[in-house]
Amino acid sequence: MNWSLGNNWYLLLLLLLPLLGIIMVFYLKWKNKRQNIFAEARFQEKLFEKKSGFSKILPVLYLLATLFLILSIVDLLSGSEEVKTKQKMNNVIFLLDVSNSMNAQDVAPNRLDEAKNIIINTMSKMTNDKVGIVVFAGDASSIMPLTTDFTAAETYLGGVETNIVKTQGTDFLKAIRSVAEKFKNIPKGSRKVVMLSDGEDNEGNEKAAIKLAKNEGISVITVGIGSEEGAPIPEYVFGQLMGYKTDINGQTVISKRQNLALKNIANQTSGSYVDGNNLENATEQIIDGLSKTASSTESMVKSNNEIHYYQCFLAISIFFFLLIFLLNPKKDFNI
Repeated sequence: MNWSLGNNWYLLLLLLLPLLGIIMVFYLKWKNKRQNIFAEARFQEKLFEKKSGFSKILPVLYLLATLFLILSIVDLLSGSEEVKTKQKMNNVIFLLDVSNSMNAQDVAPNRLDEAKNIIINTMSKMTNDKVGIVVFAGDASSIMPLTTDFTAAETYLGGVETNIVKTQGTDFLKAIRSVAEKFKNIPKGSRKVVMLSDGEDNEGNEKAAIKLAKNEGISVITVGIGSEEGAPIPEYVFGQLMGYKTDINGQTVISKRQNLALKNIANQTSGSYVDGNNLENATEQIIDGLSKTASSTESMVKSNNEIHYYQCFLAISIFFFLLIFLLNPKKDFNI
């Protein structure tokens, strides 16, 4: 059995015991001295009440009562156990497309901001989960490790722009590879990805991405951002709009959401496809998808269910004080 003290610092109160003993000794000497001054020894027996045998042990009872009172304040504890608990949780990596087409404004204010808002709203409704962020275009890069600090995740998202990845395109395979690397120490049953993309300009390697995701035990919820009618792609220089992307013939390029690859990835990795053009609906569907696939994780928790013994010491202290009160011939607390 493990023993511990509830209030260690109160042990200093034990220093009061020798102080109390010294005070009692000096008091008794002072009392005897006063009696000797008042009358000679031969007259004291008639003048003063004869001391009982109980009076001789009265100082000891005071000290014992005080000792057990201090021990009750210190509070002796015993027992502490580790309990296995299971809780449902996910390790979720938000895989965010930052290709130039995500600047298109067919979803207000633009596709990238819509995707970031979906991530923030989703995190606000998550519990017991860890989240990470990977951005991708023609290449992929992790910008935040798995963490439970959702506030930090929002801060990281605030700095994400389409120029964060220099290589343009939409390479799903490189994105899944980067995710798999971040998941290497996570059990396969709790590896979840929420991929937010317009699906355009993909390298046609979704089959390889799907195979890798299945081998790594990664479930992917895909979120399609943008409209089927599409919109032109703004081009910025130092934050200033300089025009819209054109093709080799000088015609304005219209970027449209491409759902086919996104749906294939979701369907074949035990995930689901979500229409990301409605913020609230998208958030609810993502949370629903994550909750359905959440795995039970077993963890050891040290519970603080110690047994308190202060009642025993307090009872003993009260017992000694009652003896002092009840058996004292004068029915007071004189020594």
